[in-house]
Amino acid sequence: MKNITDSFVSLGHWPSAGSLGFNTDILATNLINLSVVLGVLIYFGKGVLNDLLDNRKQRILSTILNSEELRRGAVEQLERARARLRKVEMEADEYRRNGYSEIEREKVNLINATSDSLERLENYKNETLHFEQQRTINQVRQRVFQQALQGALGTLNSCLNSELHFRTISANIGILRAMEEITY
Repeated sequence: MKNITDSFVSLGHWPSAGSLGFNTDILATNLINLSVVLGVLIYFGKGVLNDLLDNRKQRILSTILNSEELRRGAVEQLERARARLRKVEMEADEYRRNGYSEIEREKVNLINATSDSLERLENYKNETLHFEQQRTINQVRQRVFQQALQGALGTLNSCLNSELHFRTISANIGILRAMEEITY
């Protein structure tokens, strides 16, 4: 902390700086630059991130609604299968005399097929939700990173110009000359 304070206090000792000048202490200026860049990223990136998340939320909700429709369709299939099962059971009473074991096999096959269909639909729904969530997270990460990087580069490019470079180089040369005079 003392180095940072000393770097601000030492501004008045530069021969070319006068009352105003640039802080050439790399650690202190990097902290300031990083805090400014982070502040700008948070301020401007918050709205973009909210919009991206809202869009993804709507897509996920529509995917969930589609999955719910698929589930309703599966439930309807189940109800039809149950109605068919009831019909088969009534027919079983009639055919019991002719072949009880064949009817039982048909009943078991029907129940197994319906259960397998429901299980496949449920697995498909869960896989779809998981896939959409992962894809959404990856897209949001990529967009936030790209926008943050573009914003940071834009900020840096708009702040850095040839005059600033020339003044910084001149100040550093003055410091090196002063250090060279002190050592000789």
